[in-house]
Order: sequence, then structure tokens, then C-alpha cells
Amino acid sequence: MMKCFVMRGIGKVAVMDKPIPRPGPLDAIIRTTAALICTSDTRTVAGAIGDRQDLTLGHESVGVIHELGEAVKAAGMFKAGQRVAVNAITPCYACDNCQRGYPSQCGGILGGWKFANAKDGAMAEDFHVNNAIANLASIPDGLCDEQAAYCCDMLSTGFVAAEFGNIPIGGSVAVFAQGPVGLMATVGARLRGAGLVIGVESMPNWIALVKKYGCDVVVDYSKEDPVAAIMKITGGKGVDTGIEALGSSKTFAVCISATRPGGTISNVGYHGDGDTVPIPRLDFGVGMSDKTIRTALCPGGSERMGRLLRLIERGRVDPLAMTTHRFAFKDIERALTMMQTKADGMVKPLIVFG
Repeated sequence: MMKCFVMRGIGKVAVMDKPIPRPGPLDAIIRTTAALICTSDTRTVAGAIGDRQDLTLGHESVGVIHELGEAVKAAGMFKAGQRVAVNAITPCYACDNCQRGYPSQCGGILGGWKFANAKDGAMAEDFHVNNAIANLASIPDGLCDEQAAYCCDMLSTGFVAAEFGNIPIGGSVAVFAQGPVGLMATVGARLRGAGLVIGVESMPNWIALVKKYGCDVVVDYSKEDPVAAIMKITGGKGVDTGIEALGSSKTFAVCISATRPGGTISNVGYHGDGDTVPIPRLDFGVGMSDKTIRTALCPGGSERMGRLLRLIERGRVDPLAMTTHRFAFKDIERALTMMQTKADGMVKPLIVFG
């Protein structure tokens, strides 16, 4: 048996015992060493994707291989005891959407998001990984487990916001919300060649991180209108790329208003409530402004994970400054509660197993 952190129903969580999973031929079982709690975990518990009964939470976990399926073992790419990271998204890489180039939508909308959605998540002493050859990534010897855990979601999601943002070399970018995903979108924008990165945030401890991770200008939306401020900074033009990293209808609308004609709105925020996401009609040019809206779900796969790990290994990004709190697994319920309210200036909590 193993211990798991589960959603008992909307608004209810607990640690409970479950049998250690067994792998199918294509699968693997990972013994968890470290994990991160995501804001999306708090939204799932709040009912954003409906009720779940005793579903294990979590999708940002790393560990060592405990058991391999026969086909994975025969391939000879991985072995028991090897340190690995697993992306939050674990596609099959065989279905129609995967073959069309949209593996995050494996089998249907959000279908690549299996952990804590369609199956038990990774916030447990052991967790199951489907299609392991494509979804396991070896952790380089020079990286610690905590560094690798950031590749599971925060780096992959933040960077895809920049990748899908169509940022011209030297172009201008506004990143709305500077939580962990927004911070990594800021880093991603700089890596993609942005000449001006504007961070929109109001929480003082997060603003300090915004500057550390490379924003050129910070707009505190609690003190000034962000659209007016961005227009002033850009000489009345607006930004080439607006990145929505929060999942708020209001923020999404502001993002559209602050983006110049012909620009791109790149949304990676998790819109966890409401039935619609409104678009400001006039600032959208009554539908004819040549503005592009692009959405993305955290890209997975071992190849991408390897590239993200390389960026940390080569010093292009240091995610560890985002870890503001550390907890033993036995204290995970307290960690989730603090993450819900961002108590004590929490940005990202690390959960240590064993």
C-alpha cells in the first residue's frame, strides 16, 4: 500500500491509503521523491473540472523508477532506480490529435492532461505513467530533484506562452500575472528575443521575483490602469504579444486591449470559473483587428522535457527562487491550504517524500 493526497469531493481533501499501482506493458511506476503543488490543484479541489471522489491530486512530481512494463523494459532505455521527471501532460502519441501535432489534446479537449483529471495524479508515494517511453525523461546527474520538478509544468507552460506568442526579435511583451507560470513566461519571452518585457502584478513579494527573472518594467495594476500604463510605455501602440498567465476573464480582456493590431494574445491561464470568457468588442476591432488569440496546454513528452532540463543545466534559467516553502508529505494538506490563499507570501511549495 501507499499514501496518496486525494480530493474527497469539492472542497475536501485528505491523505489516504491506496494499493501501489502496477504497470501495463507500455507503462511505468515511479516512486516519488519530490513534488510541487500547483494553483491548478487548488482550482480542481474547488470544483473547476467537476466533482472528483478520492482522486489523487498532483501533476508535478519526480522520482525514481520503481517498476517498468515489459515493453518498456525490453526497449532498454530505462531501468529500475533511475531518476526521472514526468511532464504534467502524458499523451499517447498515437491518436488522431497527437498525430495532427496537438498531443496535449490527446484523444479530445484537454485529453493529454490525465493526472488528477482522467486518472490518479502524481501526489502520492508512487504514481503510474502511461506510454512511458515517450513520457519519461532522465534527470541529468548535475540537477537536483527540485530543479527537475519545475520542468513538469511551470517551465513547459510558461515557455509555451512565449513560443505561441509570435514574439518578433526585439518586440514588446506584456505578461499578465507573475505567478510561477507568468515568471517562466517572462523568462521565455527573453529567451525568444523580446526587447521589452512588461510584467503586470501587484503582490510585493512576486514583484521582487519579476525583477529577478528579467522584466524591464513592472506595472502594479492595483495602483494604475494596466492598459493605460502599457500604452504609455509603448508610445500608444500596445504590445506585440500579450500573455495571459492567470486564468481570469478580466485579465484576458485587459490582455486583448493592451495588444496592438496584428499582435498575438497567448493564453495559458486556467480559467476555472464562469461559463464564458468575454472579449472587449471595440478593442478587438469589432472582430477585425488582425489580433490572434492562441491557447495552449502545457506540452509534454520526453524530448521537450530534455530540452527544458538542458536550459537549467546550462544556467539559462534558475527556477529555485520560486520555491518559497518546503513541506514533508505528512504536512501536504497545510501546504495546499496555504497555496489556496497564497499565505505567508507563498509562490511555490515543494513537497519532500521519504
